[in-house]
Amino acid sequence: MKARVKIGAARTPDGSDMVLYRHDRDFYIMVNGQELMDSRQTESEQALARLGCRHLADCEAPAILIGGLGMGYTLRQALDMVGPRARVLVGELAGAVVEWNHAFFGALNGRPLEDPRVTLETGDVVALMARSKRRFDAILLDIDNGPGPVTDSGNRRLYGRDGIQVCRRALRKDGCLAVWSVEPSYRFEQLLVRCGFHVRRYRVPAFKGSKAASRFVWVASENETLLPPGGGAPRPVEKKPPHAYRRRLRRR
Repeated sequence: MKARVKIGAARTPDGSDMVLYRHDRDFYIMVNGQELMDSRQTESEQALARLGCRHLADCEAPAILIGGLGMGYTLRQALDMVGPRARVLVGELAGAVVEWNHAFFGALNGRPLEDPRVTLETGDVVALMARSKRRFDAILLDIDNGPGPVTDSGNRRLYGRDGIQVCRRALRKDGCLAVWSVEPSYRFEQLLVRCGFHVRRYRVPAFKGSKAASRFVWVASENETLLPPGGGAPRPVEKKPPHAYRRRLRRR
C-alpha cells in the first residue's frame, strides 16, 4: 500500500497550518489536522455550480463569481455550463491553493484556470464583492466548510448578516447565490430569508454514486422563480418557550 506523502505546506491568513498530501493519484488538503478537501469527493462541488448556474442557460454573456477555488471542480463545472462570452471571476484567499491548482490539480480537471474566460483574484472575497455592486448573475461560495464548522476564523463574517448583505448587493436583479456546506444549518437558512432572499436547500452526494456521504447547497435569490426545482424550504429555528410566570394572588 502506498503511503500518503506530504508535498506542500503553507499558513492560512489566520495562522493555521495548511498541508497538501498526495496518496497515489489523489490529493488532500488538511488544515490543523482536519481534512478540508480531497480530489475524490468532488460531486458536491460540481453540484454547487450546476444548481447555482442553472438559471443562466439562456444568458448569452453571464458574469459569475466563484468564492473559493478549492481544487477547481466548481470552476470546471461552471465553465462547462456557459458559452464563450461568459466571464468567471475566481476569488481565492490562499496563494498556496492557487499554486497547487497550477502544479497538481489542473491535470485532474482540464486546467480551468487557463481558460480565457477566467480571471483570478487573490484576496478576501467579501472585499471583492463589496466593490462589485450589481455585477454578478451568479455567486458560488465554497469557503471553508460552510457557515458551520469553519477552520479559519476569518471566514465567519462571510456567513453573518453583513456578509450576506454584501452578497445580495453584488448580485444583479435576477441573480442567484449558491452556498456549499459540509452540514445543514437551519439558522443560516433563516438568516438568508431575513436578508431578503427566497431560499431552497439541496442535499447532494459528496462523491458520485454515494448515498451515505452527503453535503448541502443552498440557492437563494430575490426572484423565487429562478430557484432550481426540488430541494427543501427553510425550516424555522426552534425557539425555547418563554418562562412561565405565576401570577401572584392577593389575599383578601
